[in-house]
Amino acid sequence: MTSAPADARTPGRAAERAPERAFGALGDTSATAVLNSLPHSVVVVGPNGEIADANTAAEHFFDMSAPFLRRYKLRDLVPFGSPVLSLIEQVRRRGAAVNEYKVDLATPRMSGERIVDLHVAPVPESPGHVVVMLQLRSIADKMDRQLTHRGAARSVTALAAMLAHEIKNPLSGIRGAAQLLEQAASDDDRILTRLICDEADRIVKLVDRMEVFADKPPVDREPVNIHVVLEHVKRLAQTGFARHIRFVEDYDPSLPAILGNRDQLVQVFLNLVKNAAEAIGPNATDGEIQLTTAFRPGVRLSLPGSKTRVSLPLEFCVKDNGPGVPEDLRPHLFEPFMTTKPTGSGLGLALVAKIIGDHGGIVECESQPRRTSFSVLMPMYKGDDAGRDSADRRGGPAPRG
Repeated sequence: MTSAPADARTPGRAAERAPERAFGALGDTSATAVLNSLPHSVVVVGPNGEIADANTAAEHFFDMSAPFLRRYKLRDLVPFGSPVLSLIEQVRRRGAAVNEYKVDLATPRMSGERIVDLHVAPVPESPGHVVVMLQLRSIADKMDRQLTHRGAARSVTALAAMLAHEIKNPLSGIRGAAQLLEQAASDDDRILTRLICDEADRIVKLVDRMEVFADKPPVDREPVNIHVVLEHVKRLAQTGFARHIRFVEDYDPSLPAILGNRDQLVQVFLNLVKNAAEAIGPNATDGEIQLTTAFRPGVRLSLPGSKTRVSLPLEFCVKDNGPGVPEDLRPHLFEPFMTTKPTGSGLGLALVAKIIGDHGGIVECESQPRRTSFSVLMPMYKGDDAGRDSADRRGGPAPRG
């Protein structure tokens, strides 16, 4: 490990003055202020691989202050043989910037996933120095997956309409014919006719469940207090499927109302809580479900086919300490018929994604063993005071829904 000496910025020591020229190339502290305001991590790597400087986002990324970061070489902070090290050497050889996407920089000392896009460029004024920008993939992947979820919901909508029209009518005829045959059939044959009727009924029930995805007239919406919804869902769960599980609430009481349909929102969070309880299992002795609400400014979603960007500052989470979602299932979690349950239909989370999408929001899952979180991001309801109230205005009692 190398440590930058205290007099690293004294005149005549060109190599060790690289941080000042890299972060101060625009003239003065204004350049440093600009870099520190960036949401992406930026580090300057010296000729010997040492970290010459880092912005505020990089301090958060590595969970270490800039003075401490300067004591390390980059290879000490990233996984062994990480692509970022070869990219730096490539940039030094070519003298040109390169990009690499979806690189995992997670190490045992860092918590959670650290999937990033890398942008590496030389610093012409300081030979041998390289600027590395790390862009976390989490938000970008959320938006990409959400568009996939919406596309899947639209596919289910078309499938539901087709099923209702093309399958239910023939099934009715098949069931009627089986009932007629049953009247003159022997005891052994009645077993077969009863099987036909039961299977026809089962298919009709599946089609009925699919019909909830079909395009219908817009439902009535009104200002809804999300905390009233969550408390109602918690009471339902505690008196039934989650009576053996401890609930923890962490609510922000100053959150404004959302414009929505209360019954549909109850259905959304009841599905999420039921999934959490099933993941924990009926025999768990330390099962815990956490319900949280928070104001998270800064998340904006571009609507497909439009230049409009919608702010989604309201975050509602259902977290559990179950075993987690299998990694290979996570990208497809909200797709129809995707389930790990032996008797599950795989439509619950697809319906959740559709309802939240219809409300102008998104739903996402992040999962690790004993820490799975389903997050619902929603827009605020501004009511008739939209022109007078700022989108960031908060405070006052929680509205009644």
